[in-house]
Amino acid sequence: MSLTDRWPLADQHDLRDELLAAWDRPGYHDRLHLTEVLDRLDLIAGAGADIDPTTVGLAAWFHDAVYDGGDDDEERSAQWAERALPPAYADEVARLVRITVHHRPADDDPAGCALSDADLAILAAPRERYDVYVAGVRADFADVAEADFRAGRAAVLQDLASKPYLFHTPQARGLWESAARANLAREISELT
Repeated sequence: MSLTDRWPLADQHDLRDELLAAWDRPGYHDRLHLTEVLDRLDLIAGAGADIDPTTVGLAAWFHDAVYDGGDDDEERSAQWAERALPPAYADEVARLVRITVHHRPADDDPAGCALSDADLAILAAPRERYDVYVAGVRADFADVAEADFRAGRAAVLQDLASKPYLFHTPQARGLWESAARANLAREISELT
């Protein structure tokens, strides 16, 4: 199924096309990332997570729609959602997008937990895909000196690894926790 077929609002094709153009860029935060997040949301829902597929799907479409490596990428993505989406979705989608800054949703926030888990599930990818992901992240930060990138990346990964669980939903934990922990440990070791 193509990305155009996965757009959840039948009457908003111009917005879909704007988002597709925004996601059409090099680096990790590209159309493949969007596709993988949408696929993972389907897996989590199929495993029993109770989420509204339209709202969480829209949040996936917007979560990295603005991405240039800035500290405010998620905020600008959330603001775009607030401006562009129908009122029935705008506030909730923007809230979910903002959760992806730190991936620390409240335990009683099934939508936030599912989006965060789907976004982080790349951490559990098979080694070859994981290594491509890491190379994509490095490409996203090509202007950062190698030593600074390594230190920053290690800090981000160590922060994630310090959490009791990487994933918030029981479905995602069952699907990805152990593989993600192994990938994190390997990459942290390589960085430090």
